[in-house]
Amino acid sequence: MKLGRMKPGNWGWAALFLVAALFPLLRPSGYLLDIGINIMIWAMVAYGLNVILGYTGQLSLAHAGFFGIGAYTVGILTLKAGWSFWLAWPVGVALCAGLGLLLGLVAFRTKGDAFAIFTLGVGVIIMLVINKWDDLTGGNEGLNGVAPPAGLEALSAGLGLKLSGGFYYLALISLALTVLVAARARLSVFGRSLIAVRGSEDLARSAGIDVYTHKLRAMMLSTAIAGFAGGLYAVYVGFLGSAVTGPVTTFTVLLYLLVGGLGTLAGPLVGTALMYVLTQLLQGLADYRYIVFGPLLVLLVMFAPHGLSGLWDRLRARRAVNAKAAAHD
Repeated sequence: MKLGRMKPGNWGWAALFLVAALFPLLRPSGYLLDIGINIMIWAMVAYGLNVILGYTGQLSLAHAGFFGIGAYTVGILTLKAGWSFWLAWPVGVALCAGLGLLLGLVAFRTKGDAFAIFTLGVGVIIMLVINKWDDLTGGNEGLNGVAPPAGLEALSAGLGLKLSGGFYYLALISLALTVLVAARARLSVFGRSLIAVRGSEDLARSAGIDVYTHKLRAMMLSTAIAGFAGGLYAVYVGFLGSAVTGPVTTFTVLLYLLVGGLGTLAGPLVGTALMYVLTQLLQGLADYRYIVFGPLLVLLVMFAPHGLSGLWDRLRARRAVNAKAAAHD
């Protein structure tokens, strides 16, 4: 694609990632870098959930389980098998994709609420297995001491950055790759078929779409992205506990997605950034912060049922209509 032919949306994404790439050069505090890295990691998890829920309309509540599988695969292989992170990371992604296929083969025999409940049960089982398999996962004590990727510290120093700066750029590149994969999937024939499946499975079948196969592929892509984010999370935090694989994590990511906008390309990033920053600002309120979240979610449902990205698209479309009407006048 020639630069002169780039769409406005593409220019927006290019500008966003350029600004993000320049951010560490301003020498921000470690706290701000940590917020940025966490936003990018959790946005990747939200993009994975968006594939199966936003594109396909299937509410999978096992998403955090696959995030945990990706994280624990990297942690176990690097700590106990002596593997390099760069080898363990793709293995975790492939394992999540394979297990996502197995889950889909069974779960897609159900629909609606039954599908959501079944996947929730699978997510709980994953959390319990991780929590109880002491010899492999460390059980309640978790895995501690997951080392940073080999060469990242030296590369960071060569660029005049601390290790957190190196992690920031690794997370930024990973997020850019995730957004690219999500965009290509959404704009492809595969993505348009998923949108058709979300609208009506019967109509999709009548149009010649293999609904079952498309949902399986969407599940595999969704779980692979979750495992991709999980592997990066493991080496960034250095410690893994079973709680991060539980339903609370899934519902948190679901909240990010609902705020940003289901089925949109910008929604996962917008929702994650807004809610994560808001959570940090309200951290001093402890559990009372949900008193603030509650009214905000009510207002969101009332005035932006399709999330903030959906609201922006609606306002932009209305502005275009008004501008066209004014031109005719």
